[in-house]
Amino acid sequence: MDPYERKENDSEAEVIWNRTTVTPKMRSAAKKQRSLCIWFTGLSGSGKSTLANALEAELFRQGYHTMLVDGDNVRHGLCKDLCMSDASRSENIRRVAEVAKLLVDAGVITIAAFISPFASDRAAARALFAEGDFFEVHVATPLAECEQRDPKGLYRKVREGVIKDFTGVDSPYETPLAPECVVGAQGESIRMSIIQLLGLLSSRIKDREFEVDR
Repeated sequence: MDPYERKENDSEAEVIWNRTTVTPKMRSAAKKQRSLCIWFTGLSGSGKSTLANALEAELFRQGYHTMLVDGDNVRHGLCKDLCMSDASRSENIRRVAEVAKLLVDAGVITIAAFISPFASDRAAARALFAEGDFFEVHVATPLAECEQRDPKGLYRKVREGVIKDFTGVDSPYETPLAPECVVGAQGESIRMSIIQLLGLLSSRIKDREFEVDR
């Protein structure tokens, strides 16, 4: 039985949405920025975490309020009870997306870096956000290059039979069909990828209503 499945006798009668006086728009205005979720997806070893970290560092340098939510890091706390089954992977993304939504509502530019292999999970994450508040980045580094890099030695363990159901090898990765940005496919440098991302993001995070000299 799926431990996260709602039981038939669970009641939603007492669960209501409490509206707050301070709105997400007011929080963004206080920070003089437009908050949104920047979601990096790609194979293990594609460079998601490296790019996400570099992007946050540059945005922070420019004076923006940011938060990076990393796939490995949440497995130490928020999602440490989850395994690597398809159901647990989906639950992992569901939890992270909800956290990202809370951070965006707090007025923070939120960067998430997760393999997030299933299109349905990424679509569910996107659906939590208002139009324009979810920016999907596909880090499209080819599998062969990811395996050559193998920073954690995971692909080696897969080929040795130590690890099973590994995304991109014996478990599917469903390629995004219409991401807001694609990087890594041509082997471009981190610097060039960040320049590309900043060019696409600048008009979104510098909403005229919140714009300030930086």
